Amino acid sequence: MTGGDGGRGPDRRGVLRAGAAAALALGAAGCTGGSTSRAAGPSPSTTTPATPAGTLTETPAPTPLPRPPLWQPGPGEIQPDVKRRAVELVAALGAWPPGGQGVEAARARVAALGLPPALADAAGPLAPAASEASLEVVVAQYGGILDDSASVLVVCRQWTRGPDGSVAEGGTTVDVRLGRAEPRWTVTDLRPGVAGPAAAAPSPAVARVLAEPRIELPPEAAADLRGGTVHDSVLEAMLRLAGPYTLSVSVVRTGHPLDVFGTTRPSDHPLGRAFDVWRIDGLAVVDPGTSRQLVESFMRDAAAAGAYNVGGPVAVPGGVGNQFFTDDTHHDHCHVGFNH
Repeated sequence: MTGGDGGRGPDRRGVLRAGAAAALALGAAGCTGGSTSRAAGPSPSTTTPATPAGTLTETPAPTPLPRPPLWQPGPGEIQPDVKRRAVELVAALGAWPPGGQGVEAARARVAALGLPPALADAAGPLAPAASEASLEVVVAQYGGILDDSASVLVVCRQWTRGPDGSVAEGGTTVDVRLGRAEPRWTVTDLRPGVAGPAAAAPSPAVARVLAEPRIELPPEAAADLRGGTVHDSVLEAMLRLAGPYTLSVSVVRTGHPLDVFGTTRPSDHPLGRAFDVWRIDGLAVVDPGTSRQLVESFMRDAAAAGAYNVGGPVAVPGGVGNQFFTDDTHHDHCHVGFNH
C-alpha cells in the first residue's frame, strides 16, 4: 500500500454522517416507510379550508307542526260518543303526516274509522293542498241533537306546510251530521264552513272586538267579523259582556246550520245576528263543576245587552216572553241572539 490521502477509501465517520443526513431529509419530506407509516392528514393546528362554492350542505330540518292532543268530551256531556265520533272524522280529514295528502289517502283514513270513505270528498277547506297538516279541535258543541239525529259543530284550528317548508295557520268550523246506529252513531253528512273574504271597510266595532283580549275567537268566527257580515248589535254585546267576563266564542255565523236544527225556522247565526259562547271566565259551560250562578248571571247580562233570545243549560226565570230557554242542544253553550 502507498501512503497519503488521495488513495484511501471513504472515511467511516463521513459515511455515517451522510446516511443520517439523508434519513433526516426523507423524514422532513414525509416519506417514511415500513410498519410505522400513517396516512397524511392535517395536524391539530391545521385550518380546514372553506367549503368550495356549489358544494351541497345539510338542509335544516323544517319547523315541526304543532301536535295538540285530540279533543275529548268532558263531564256533563249529553251523548258524549256522538261528539267523539264527529271529532274523529274531522281529525282524520284535517291532519296527515308528510306525504299523506290527497283524497285517496283521506278516504283510507275515513274507512279505518268504519265510516263511508266518500265523506272525504266533502272535506273542502278542511283538506287544503299541503304535504303535511295538523289540527286542533278547539271545541265540539251541538248544533242540535234529537233522538235519532244530531249536528255537531267541530271548531278547528289547523296548521299546514307549504311547498317551501313554511307553516300557515288557519281553521274552519265543520257541521257534522250524524244518525243513530249500532254500535256507534254514524256520520251522514259533512258541511265545512267557508267564510267570505275580508271586507274593504268593516265596522269600527270589528277592530275593537278583534283587539279585545277578553274575547276569544276561533279562526272562522274571526273571519266572519273581518268579512263585515256580523251585525253591530252582536259586536256591541260582545264588547259589553267582555267587561265583567272573559268570553270564549265558538260560532258566530259560518259553520252553523241554516235552520234551527230539526225545524224549518231560519237560525239567527247565518244572518250574522247571533253568537255562541262555550266557556265563561275559562270555565266550560257544559262542565257541571262550573257555577250555575255564573252561567245564569251571564245569560241575564246577555239579555241586558240587547239579546232577545238567550239559551243555555240553565232555566232562567223571568225575561220578556220566551227570552230565556234551555234544552239538550244548549246544555254545552250559551246562545245569544238578536232580532236586528
